[in-house]
This record gives sequence, C-alpha cells and structure tokens, in this order.
Amino acid sequence: MFLTDEQSTLALEIAELLIARGEKVAVSESTTGGLVSAALLSVGGASKYFAGGGVVYTLASRTALAGVPEEQYANYQGTTPEMLATLAEAMRQRLDATWCIAESGLAGPTGGRFGAPAGKTTLSVAGPVVRTEVMLTGIADRVENMVEFTTLTLRFLKQAIQDANG
Repeated sequence: MFLTDEQSTLALEIAELLIARGEKVAVSESTTGGLVSAALLSVGGASKYFAGGGVVYTLASRTALAGVPEEQYANYQGTTPEMLATLAEAMRQRLDATWCIAESGLAGPTGGRFGAPAGKTTLSVAGPVVRTEVMLTGIADRVENMVEFTTLTLRFLKQAIQDANG
C-alpha cells in the first residue's frame, strides 16, 4: 500500500469519527499532492464522510477550484496562516462540508522564492473547530516532506474533530 501504517490508522480513525457524527470533510491540499485525499479515500465507505477536494498547487487553482477571491493573492509572498484559513473555509463552503482540512507548504529540495525553508507547511482546519498552525519538519527531501506533511495533516484533522467532540 502507498500509505504508512500511521496514515492508514489515522484515516480509519478519522472516518469512524466523521461517520459517527454524520459529518463530511473536504480537502484542500497543495504540497501533499493528493496524498491526504488518497489516505481518506482508502477507507471503505468513504462516500459517507468524504465531500471531495482538490490539489490547489497554484494560485490559479486556488481561485478557480476553491473560490478564494483573487484579491487575496494580490501581494502574494508565500502562504500565510490567514491565507490558508481563508482557503479552508472557502473549500468547506464550496463543497458543503462540515470540515475542511487545508495544507500548503514547501516540500523541497530548496526553499521558497520568498525565503521560507523546505520542510515548512501550514495547516488549517475549518469547521466546528477552527485552527491554523505552521509546522517545520527539518527535512529537505521532497518526497519525505510530502509523506510527513500528509501525516501531520491527518493528525491535525483528527485532533480538531476530537476537540469538537468536547
């Protein structure tokens, strides 16, 4: 299988939580390249909890697929927590989901054109719990970061859903 054991476990736990609550999740991912969606879709019965999503790797795709206003990117100098929170909420609304998990970062092997290092990702969840966090892996390898970003994103989503349970 293409998922790590932890990713498979997290996806199953997320699915169980969402199904039990009758909720759906949308995904807006960038540097994970679809791995978050793939993990969530690997669980049988995904149509009960997965609303859809997109790999919004470019600014054009963020406006076209997620419906984020183009003016938000007028002075773009890299992803900010506020920008990613707006993206998560826009995709959540667009797909009529209870939750949206959004991810955007720098997989590497080099840093970003605005000075951010490889291994930096920003995660944002929109829904009954709203939070955004910047994380650093300390890894320069592109594929390793994609895998690690996927794990971090799934952990972040699971924690938010659990926190909403009270």
